[in-house]
Amino acid sequence: MYRATRTSVDTSESSSTTDAGTPGTPGGDPPARGWRRWAMDTRPLRIPAYRRLWSSTIVTAVGSQLTAVAVPKQIYDITQSSAWVGYASLAGLVPMVVFALWGGAVADTVDRRKLLLVTNIGIAVTSLLFWAQAVSGLDSVPVLMVLLAAQQAFFGLNQPARSASVARLVPAGELPAANALGTTVMQTGLVAGPLLAGVLIPVIGLPELYLIDAVALTFTVWAVFRLPALPPLGEATARRAGVREIAAGFRYIAGRKVLLLSFLADIVAMVFGMPRALFPQLAAQTYGAWGPGLALGLLFAAIPVGSVLGGLFSGVFSRARRHGLMVIGSVVGWGLAVVGFGLSGNLWVAVAFLAAGGVADMVSMVFRGAILLSAATDEMRGRMQGVFTVVVAGGPRLADVLHGTAGSLFGTRAAVAGGGALVVVIMVALAAAMPALRRYRI
Repeated sequence: MYRATRTSVDTSESSSTTDAGTPGTPGGDPPARGWRRWAMDTRPLRIPAYRRLWSSTIVTAVGSQLTAVAVPKQIYDITQSSAWVGYASLAGLVPMVVFALWGGAVADTVDRRKLLLVTNIGIAVTSLLFWAQAVSGLDSVPVLMVLLAAQQAFFGLNQPARSASVARLVPAGELPAANALGTTVMQTGLVAGPLLAGVLIPVIGLPELYLIDAVALTFTVWAVFRLPALPPLGEATARRAGVREIAAGFRYIAGRKVLLLSFLADIVAMVFGMPRALFPQLAAQTYGAWGPGLALGLLFAAIPVGSVLGGLFSGVFSRARRHGLMVIGSVVGWGLAVVGFGLSGNLWVAVAFLAAGGVADMVSMVFRGAILLSAATDEMRGRMQGVFTVVVAGGPRLADVLHGTAGSLFGTRAAVAGGGALVVVIMVALAAAMPALRRYRI
């Protein structure tokens, strides 16, 4: 069985990163009682360094969504073609995947704080360039795609370092709580950001969305600047971040079943169970009586809203020690929720099932993230997070292709329900055949 390991960061700001007196464990804080057992576990926020990292996420979670809305809208306004919007998405995906894998290797060989500084500054500069081209009236799709590719490359370099840093800032017992805090903020941004963009575009115009994002990123840069140094441990500085190190990361995953299974769990859940490609058709045909616009908006919002609710009440699960069982149970719960959604003829019942799936997805993200941080050594955490970033970004896109094809062949509701059933069957089979995940605990 793989046991959790962690390292502490040398900083005078907090003693919470030492082994003694870990909150929520013997010698630390007493267990929460009453309603506090249900409320979000905020113990990691008492650690100044983590609080700075988390607070920067609050600002950028919304700001990044403003740019995420502005880019496809500007491309559509220029071309009047949804195909070009799709091509732009691909232009952003490829560099993100490449640089996330490389960025994971880089994060294991350099001071992660310095890497975060450089990449956040790079993201802010690209946001300023987005604003400059919009204000100038350039109306060039190639320029937009190049800027999007550059920004996603910086994001790919940034995300592994950011995620891997958490295990150096908080105790192992608080990793699920820290992941719940971060995931809740990101999911809130997925809901609030597009809504805010829709309100602001008619009032201040599209170019200013880019500028707001760039200004918000200055806060992120300042928060990262105030983090303690996060240099590599051991002999990591002697390595170069190249193809050999990336390959070593994949061999590391293959040799540790609990890590391999945590990735497989997410791939199974997303590829077979994410039906968003069918939302437009379901909104127009199955739920058209409620108005296709309202139905489409509710379907897209339901999963992130459920994730946010799961985060707000994460105290009920964030203190669990059987991390592997939590992943298995949440993925099975996600699959069952998708089956219920596929069989629902009523819009509000369908939304309720999707929201329940969002809660299950939140639980899965929290504990998969905790396993990646606790079951991997510090010298491998960057590469683990790089692969994690690719899986999280790539799984839903593969699902779009699979569900779009299955929906055309078998009908939308059958494709959705069948996909959810496959998630349940495959996850249960993996858990039965490979016990490493269900036995994992900290």
